[in-house]
Amino acid sequence: MKFKKAHFLFLILGLLSSVSTIGQDTTYIGPKNGHLVILGGGKEEIGAKKFLELINDTSASILIIPTAGEDWYIERESNEYTFMKALFSSYGYKNVSMLHTRSQDTANSSKFVEPIKSAKGIWITGGRHPMLADSYLNTKVLEEMNNLLDRGGVIGGTSAGATIMGSYMIRGQKENNTIIIGDHTIGFGWLKNTVIDQHVIARNRQWDMFEVLKKESKLLGIGVDENTAIVIHKNTLEVIGDNYVAIYDGTLWSEYTQQTIKLKKGQKRFYFLKPGNKYDLLERKPIVIKK
Repeated sequence: MKFKKAHFLFLILGLLSSVSTIGQDTTYIGPKNGHLVILGGGKEEIGAKKFLELINDTSASILIIPTAGEDWYIERESNEYTFMKALFSSYGYKNVSMLHTRSQDTANSSKFVEPIKSAKGIWITGGRHPMLADSYLNTKVLEEMNNLLDRGGVIGGTSAGATIMGSYMIRGQKENNTIIIGDHTIGFGWLKNTVIDQHVIARNRQWDMFEVLKKESKLLGIGVDENTAIVIHKNTLEVIGDNYVAIYDGTLWSEYTQQTIKLKKGQKRFYFLKPGNKYDLLERKPIVIKK
């Protein structure tokens, strides 16, 4: 009888375990079908040009989410939305509109999420990423953005719009971006097991990542500088733009020697990828392009 009870218990636990993993694709760190364009701040055109190139359809519907910005700035006549709309329009994209709310009730309404269902691209502007989390985490908005990626769409973002794309958020204190581990740490998770920082070299932030990794050692740390972006599809990361991307994966890699050295536990070291470099997110190592 005792054996049967134990056997039954293990059977139930096994079933629960299998249910919890249904729908979770661990094959890819990034989107299986869609693309992410993650800009570290600075010149929006660097990320926007690639974003539109991937959409490749001037009749496509594009949504701009300015929710990371303060209300007073969003309500100005000239703001991030109007700037990005004009930028997209200069490339021939006229079907551009805003998606914004501070209410999770609104973000869960069928009417509010309807535009996402027909959109091919979403651009998330900068500001404070905790405000994005407060509005859209665990809502139909995030569900429909996931669906957009599943059908091959593109999501781009800059600064706060970059950090929100990871699974863990650095600088997640709503009132202060200098607190490294704040009261908001859960991102949208489009880049699994990853934490993304931005403005890294421009603001001398390259050492801040280690505070997160000390607590969350299994995360991959990515620091994107201004005027630089990473383009993500499946397990491939590609650097575009003008500057560098810092990689915190527990190794040191030299493009010159093509050698990778595993770091000892506790060593605070990282390496840079430059424009044109690619990285395997699943294997956590640079992709060497044979010349």
